[in-house]
Amino acid sequence: MFTGIVAAVGRIERVEPLGRDAGVRLTIDAGTLDLADVAPGDSIAIQGACMTAVGIEGNCFRVDVSGESLSKTVGLDRAGEVNLEKAMRLDDRIGGHLGSGHVDGLGEVVSFEPVGESWRLVLGAPLGLAKYFAYKGSVTVNGVSLTVNRVTDTGAGVQFEINLIPHTVSVTTLRSLRPGDRVNLEVDLIARYVERMLGATAPGGD
Repeated sequence: MFTGIVAAVGRIERVEPLGRDAGVRLTIDAGTLDLADVAPGDSIAIQGACMTAVGIEGNCFRVDVSGESLSKTVGLDRAGEVNLEKAMRLDDRIGGHLGSGHVDGLGEVVSFEPVGESWRLVLGAPLGLAKYFAYKGSVTVNGVSLTVNRVTDTGAGVQFEINLIPHTVSVTTLRSLRPGDRVNLEVDLIARYVERMLGATAPGGD
């Protein structure tokens, strides 16, 4: 589990193909992320996608990303900056909201512009995810826990608006977003369970 509070911005330094349709192995410079308590087999969220460390060397760690994961995410197939968060402990403070590190789909940046001292980020999401967005609800964007401030349904899906404080912009990769960029989205975990409960048919029912 993760909280969506980015601990450090690292950088994918090397991308090695693992074979035809087998995915890639990434070598990631962890930046200021402390790897002292990280061992092979531990989980680390990279741009919001939960990955398993397969090797640690100095300030770098390696992960294997399957072809399936590459097809469902962005930002894990090339060198560049990435948001990093280690899996939470049971006694950790939850500063964001609970997330699983499983990307539900891709969104697209509609606009990203300064408003006073803050920034307004407008994202579009596909129709299949539209029902999970609500005013003042939570969403994870590239691994960052954020609050939805406005939701507008469209024929092709949904647009939602987020307000970013300067601190969030300065300590995450969100600062580099441009209109047209795609982002990894994880919808609110509670919303998924509520949908399942409301949509489930009672045993013996029609």
